[in-house]
Amino acid sequence: MTDVLQESKRSGHVAGEPEAGVGTQALDITVLSGGPGAEREVSLLSGQAVAEALTRLGHRVAICDINPEDLSALERTADFVFIALHGEFGEDGKVQRELDARGLKYSGSGATASRMAMDKVEAKRVFEDAGIPTPPYVVVDAAGLAAFNASVGIPAVVKPIGSGSSVDTTIARTLDALRDAVSNLVEDYGQALVERYIDGPELTVGVLGEEALPVCEIRTKREFYDYQAKYIDDDTQYLFELDLPSELLKRVQELSIAAHRALGCRVFSRVDWMVDAQTHLPYILEINTIPGFTSHSLVPKSAARVGLSFDDLCQRILELSLTEA
Repeated sequence: MTDVLQESKRSGHVAGEPEAGVGTQALDITVLSGGPGAEREVSLLSGQAVAEALTRLGHRVAICDINPEDLSALERTADFVFIALHGEFGEDGKVQRELDARGLKYSGSGATASRMAMDKVEAKRVFEDAGIPTPPYVVVDAAGLAAFNASVGIPAVVKPIGSGSSVDTTIARTLDALRDAVSNLVEDYGQALVERYIDGPELTVGVLGEEALPVCEIRTKREFYDYQAKYIDDDTQYLFELDLPSELLKRVQELSIAAHRALGCRVFSRVDWMVDAQTHLPYILEINTIPGFTSHSLVPKSAARVGLSFDDLCQRILELSLTEA
């Protein structure tokens, strides 16, 4: 991972210095945050943190709230758009399509990769085709609700197909709880994704450029790493000194890069994993194409482990995005 740090240093920015830009050029940047989805509040925090970092780096920054009914933020003149929108309209490829249509350069993955990563079922099919292990699953809709059974086993994880931050995700430990959870999601979303529950450590790996950041294990006092544990709790633990086989950690990093490439992601992402405690086999859960940029967020924590400050990380994402545009 030293290459990422070296690239940041070669770009001309050293942590703590006010000068930045691609080379020495300060850019006019629009930071998009907020949005219409359930992750709006977190997105506002991410956008504020990114805007402050880019300003410290010497860029001219405007932070803008945006939603599908108000695209005025995209009309301002800017050299670059930094997307800090989580979930709906940010990670589903829609805002990327708008930016592509306007010829605007922006951070992170393109429209197609974003859409596929946001659709958990389509992403799982891509992972399966690429030989990347993912928990067994079924998709249930209204037509199949009456005939639904616990074919993936109990406990099972029930989640929306196109939502992030564990919104409306539950672990069902009885057949009645499973049927209720599936029925509720089908009513609210039209479909439900039901996955086999993998009992073991939860890991996450940030991908930056073509390299994997250090593996982080997440430990929470809650039943699982839900919205509260992600963004509100102060006792969630993020561990980098792990009591896991080095071969497993290396394999998870390699598979994270493979998954990032399989979906056609670019610049950066965060890949989430569960590891079976008995077999030590890793199972990919999903890829986040716009992971959080808050004080609780995982990619900034992982970047810091290799010497990239929050400001360095934002600058690196900016430079990689412009290079790969």
